[in-house]
Amino acid sequence: RAGSRMEAPQGRAATLAAACLSYSRGGPGRALALRALTAASAQVSSGAARPHLHPWAFSSPALDNIVNCTAEVLYHLGNTNVAPDVHFEIDGELKSTDEQDNMFYNQIRSLKEELVAQDIPDSHGNVPPEMEPIRALAQAAAGYVVWQNSTEDTRYHLAQIKHVRQVKRSDDYLEFDYMVLLHEFVSQHTLCFLPTGDWQMTVLWHPQHGVKVTQNSRQPKRAER
Repeated sequence: RAGSRMEAPQGRAATLAAACLSYSRGGPGRALALRALTAASAQVSSGAARPHLHPWAFSSPALDNIVNCTAEVLYHLGNTNVAPDVHFEIDGELKSTDEQDNMFYNQIRSLKEELVAQDIPDSHGNVPPEMEPIRALAQAAAGYVVWQNSTEDTRYHLAQIKHVRQVKRSDDYLEFDYMVLLHEFVSQHTLCFLPTGDWQMTVLWHPQHGVKVTQNSRQPKRAER
């Protein structure tokens, strides 16, 4: 069953593959989400790696676009300092987001003061429409953080943008400094996610060149008083 597969190790690998796809193809105009895992297989290869093959479907809800993808995820067992190798192939075409991307780019470039926002979504789950591109960009960038920090035992999820600040630049790129909260899936019996703490991400974006995370770091937990 698709639901049980999503909770299994193959589901964790599919979530990782979706994060890499989001980093590669996502942006302010395209928020990609894993829709369903239709099949999966796994094996342990010689050495210390475990590949997973995943035919799966993902969607871009704002564009009403569902596309199938096949991915291979190769974990480096016993070495948490090396990011998994992820390769994917898309079966179909992603709808163009040129219009949305250029509109967002021009809006940000025309601001008299740098953008600053926090709590996206808020405590009630609400996201102002004007903040949807900011959240979609964070989701794409978080895909890089998830990729770099995943093992065969982890499954991360972007829960909230705690704070975002635009950084002024002299070139054509937009730069944002994000503080985000990631949750980790911890139970296959109940859909339970626990916070992993705050992560800082420095994100560059240009409509012609896509998303690039130039810096990311897990923030130390504050001691409880």
